Amino acid sequence: MNAKRMKPLLTNSRSSLLFSSQQQQEAWFKAIHKKAAYQGMIDEIRDEANRLQREPLLDMPFSAFIRFRDHGSRLEYEKSYFKKRRRLTTFALMALIEPDQPHYLEQLQDTIWSICNEYTWCLPAHLMNSPEMDTTSQRIANQSAYTIDLFAAETAFTLSEVYQLTKNRLDPLIQTRILAEVDRRVLLPFLSERSYEWETATHNWAAVCAGSIGCAAMHILKENEALATLLERVLCTLDCYLSGFNDDGVCQEGYHYWQYGFGYYTYFADLLKVKTKGAIDLFQSEKVHQIALFPQKCFLFEKKIANFSDALPVATIFMGLIHYLHNRYQDVEVPEARLRASYTEDHCSRFAPALRNLLWLDENISGQRWQNNSFYLKDSQWFISRKAPYAFACKGGHNDEPHNHNDVGHFILQAEGEAFLKDVGSGMYSDDYFGKERYTFLCNGSHGHSVPIINHQYQSAGKEQFATITNAEIGKTCDRLEMELQNAYQLESLQWLKRSFTWKKASEPGLTLVDQYQFTDDPKLITERFIAPNLPITTTDSSIILEGKHRLQIRYDQQLLEWTVKKHRFINHFGEEESVQVFDFTVREPKRCFDVLFAFDFLH
Repeated sequence: MNAKRMKPLLTNSRSSLLFSSQQQQEAWFKAIHKKAAYQGMIDEIRDEANRLQREPLLDMPFSAFIRFRDHGSRLEYEKSYFKKRRRLTTFALMALIEPDQPHYLEQLQDTIWSICNEYTWCLPAHLMNSPEMDTTSQRIANQSAYTIDLFAAETAFTLSEVYQLTKNRLDPLIQTRILAEVDRRVLLPFLSERSYEWETATHNWAAVCAGSIGCAAMHILKENEALATLLERVLCTLDCYLSGFNDDGVCQEGYHYWQYGFGYYTYFADLLKVKTKGAIDLFQSEKVHQIALFPQKCFLFEKKIANFSDALPVATIFMGLIHYLHNRYQDVEVPEARLRASYTEDHCSRFAPALRNLLWLDENISGQRWQNNSFYLKDSQWFISRKAPYAFACKGGHNDEPHNHNDVGHFILQAEGEAFLKDVGSGMYSDDYFGKERYTFLCNGSHGHSVPIINHQYQSAGKEQFATITNAEIGKTCDRLEMELQNAYQLESLQWLKRSFTWKKASEPGLTLVDQYQFTDDPKLITERFIAPNLPITTTDSSIILEGKHRLQIRYDQQLLEWTVKKHRFINHFGEEESVQVFDFTVREPKRCFDVLFAFDFLH
């Protein structure tokens, strides 16, 4: 759709896109005080507001701003940045929920003023070689050049939406600052001839940046011709975003990036539908439908997920988002209420999801526990099976996926949410983490996953390193997945590596793993590696038992294999040190052709 065709579809209404009138908005926020479904969320927001009022509003120091440039460290600046966004979101929500309390509005206006005074709305990690870091005369001559990253776009969206919802109470000077800064920093740069790399991205950046800009524009742009031009460009970017998904709807970046990227796709699609009076509905797509179904497939037990790629092992649900999607697609499952994300769980403190967790909550929907089910998502080569309280997940794929880990053939085994064979998940983001050193990190390299090490070689990065699925069966009592892994290793002598998983879904489930090797020459060293948490270990003549709330017995051929276990430390996503146990089973006398079998059985 081009701008000329878009323009007639846009309504000229100056009212909020979230409420039909100011009176309806005020009545809605007043009404939720009396509804039990909202009280937990309101209490969490109010408690956070009370805490924040006891803390001073601080600017981000220059020393923190340049720390990434000079040392590659992100945490120092981002901690201050997101603390201020927490104030913005919290006091904006409280000004709406309790409009008779003037101190919330005062805190909100102070925070908005401070954000409008920031040098940049971007994170330093996204500013390398940008106009903002240019110290030459060129920057002085081109002061209108602004970088738009995820967080600049989000800030523009937040401020424009807060403006729409509170402009009847905001000081006129604050209103003017919001409109001027959103226009200067985001809308005008985007409407210029400059293009941004994320406009053709096939991952969360495309949805978050373009969706946020589109939402901000719909909230505050008065000229429909400019708005139509902008929205047409946004829609092109969202097409790129959707092209990054396979038809099975898997978010290969991980569930948290589904919640992030697809969340912003949804926020934009909803506002666009209102703005065009239903003429443009981005949910009339089977691919979008399948993407909406992803959460109910990737959760393993309660809050534990199949956390492949840069995902955390524990996740919660934005109930507003999932209720909205359920009301669009009836087969979107709504989980039990205790999986709801608390207000403070989003460490970036984003306003759009926080507001919609209130607005989109449907008090008439009651959730249920995740249902026992098995899924083979063939396009992305993910296999996930829930047999509560047990769960198994594995993946094929390739080693050039979004937020890629070298993990072709990797798997997860859990009982009652406790991992016995685990995925480490995402590490602490830094310059090196997204640079040449990425696969030296335990979180990202194949040495940190439950896959073989062959002749001292790990899997390599790249789309040419891939799995081929040769058989996938889902049965009533047993599931089976077979894959060829030789292409995941750059070893000419490796002719054949077939990995097969057999998952028995009995009352006490078990997993059988068989790796079949064939070489042109005698291999030097074969190590079967498994990543486990720090659980107590007991041993027998032919097995190892991991002792947790449940017990997992690992049976193996003692004549064929000898094993060692070591602790490996890593820095997690939040900058904290963790460790895992790495079990290495080494083939005593590897031959040109041999099989290795492991049985993982849960014991009474």
